[in-house]
Amino acid sequence: MATGAFLAVGSQLAAPAAAGAHPAGASHDAPAPASTPMPLPAAVAAALPAAVAALPEVGATVDRFAAEHHLHPAPNHAPVTEQAPVTEQAPVPSPPSSPEIIPGKETVAAPASAAATVPPITASSWLPQPLAVAPVAGTVTSPFGPRWGTTHAGLDIANSIGTPVYAAAAGTVTDSGPASGFGLWVQIRHDDGSTSTYGHINETLVSVGQQVQAGEQIATVGNRGESTGPHLHFETTNPDGTKVDPIQWLAARGVAQTDLSRT
Repeated sequence: MATGAFLAVGSQLAAPAAAGAHPAGASHDAPAPASTPMPLPAAVAAALPAAVAALPEVGATVDRFAAEHHLHPAPNHAPVTEQAPVTEQAPVPSPPSSPEIIPGKETVAAPASAAATVPPITASSWLPQPLAVAPVAGTVTSPFGPRWGTTHAGLDIANSIGTPVYAAAAGTVTDSGPASGFGLWVQIRHDDGSTSTYGHINETLVSVGQQVQAGEQIATVGNRGESTGPHLHFETTNPDGTKVDPIQWLAARGVAQTDLSRT
């Protein structure tokens, strides 16, 4: 290569200088040179220092040319290797990390699934519930108050046998079954401590201890007990047990008297 040629020329230039450093006759122990180099022309000798100074740049140029054209590398230079194209790989998802375990502290395992902790959604779980409703619609035949020389403690609402009867408000069933004078009844204690009674019913659809919502059917209109015709006897009390007018009790909970009328 070109770098080797320039190095050969440089060695010929350096030989006379070494010979001049040891004049003849100075020492008989030094070996004599094998041959006397030929003197360089003046033009070559003048250009040689610049050429020697340019040797590293020339060598780098030669190496770069060899690498670009896939030639064998120049002597005393590291080989140039062609890198294979790098292909992008899809990221590998890392496994889920385990919760850190701290000695001395209790760890709580996560639920197996969200369905195991979330209760099922039903219509009653998200629909707004009424505060109170009319227990039955019909014809009011006897109001609360004096009647036949005594006190009528409830409200009589006439309708045909089998007409649905509804819980006037949410609460817990405290009695359901036979009752003196009423034949068959249902009693409910409401969340505020007040109570309601549904008498002369034909059948009961709830049991003691059952939780009911306002507007849930609990019975049907009947004609049992001391009754003069098919109707619902509806009574209400305050939390202290005092009997009150059912119309006022319903009005305090948003139910108008007109809601008791037959539709």
